[in-house]
Amino acid sequence: MTNSLPVVLLVGGAGFRMGADSGDLPKHLLKVGGRAMLWHVMRLYSHFGHTHFLFPLGQRGEAFRRYFLEFQALSSDLSFRLGSPDVRAPASAVEREWQVMLFDAGIRTRKGARVRLAAKRIDAATFCVTYGDGIGDVDINRLIAFHRSHGRLATLTGFRPLSQYGVLQIEDDGRVLQLDEKPRLQHWINAGFFVFERGVLEYLAGDESVDLETVALPRLAAAGELMMYRHEGFWASMDTFKDARYLNEVWDENAPWKVWGD
Repeated sequence: MTNSLPVVLLVGGAGFRMGADSGDLPKHLLKVGGRAMLWHVMRLYSHFGHTHFLFPLGQRGEAFRRYFLEFQALSSDLSFRLGSPDVRAPASAVEREWQVMLFDAGIRTRKGARVRLAAKRIDAATFCVTYGDGIGDVDINRLIAFHRSHGRLATLTGFRPLSQYGVLQIEDDGRVLQLDEKPRLQHWINAGFFVFERGVLEYLAGDESVDLETVALPRLAAAGELMMYRHEGFWASMDTFKDARYLNEVWDENAPWKVWGD
């Protein structure tokens, strides 16, 4: 049994690619199957026993505060008498176990610095980090076991996405030999779902401009301290409103990431 680890969720970005379609909501709070995208990520981690979540807030941080403050009232049956302050909105048994910490990390603070600020608020030797807008049927405890097996400071989850287009195999004269419709690509992408040791903080040193992808991860790779966990299942991110529609369609068809089964 894997011990419970803290989980840092990176939700501080502006999310401009959503455009006007998202209204005033950050993309992490747009609904998939009637629940905020962020809820699905938290539910996945909690299924594997990891229920301590930290949110280094930035852009539109008040939206996340409001979401959690109103969580029970907006997601459960309500029982109350009009004019009485006694409002009962029971959360599910699973969600009652969630410990959530939200703190202001600064609007301009990059992801690497956000991780550093979050780590100062936990005392665990090992902790998880992920994006609040990416979801998949990642076995979190297998990921953690892999991380502990190799002894390096950091693990990221790699995924091979499908091509958006049909891929042609052709002769030099232009004759088409084969057309593969949206094949799986050969290269791996960073799908988040990180596991870090506290030694990673040395690679996150600096001011608010320290980024995770462009500064810290390359530093870790150069030092031989970064490993990749291969995820061969489902994974998708919600960067655009088209992605949000797709994830809702997948949910309606029996979402692969709904590993909790209830």
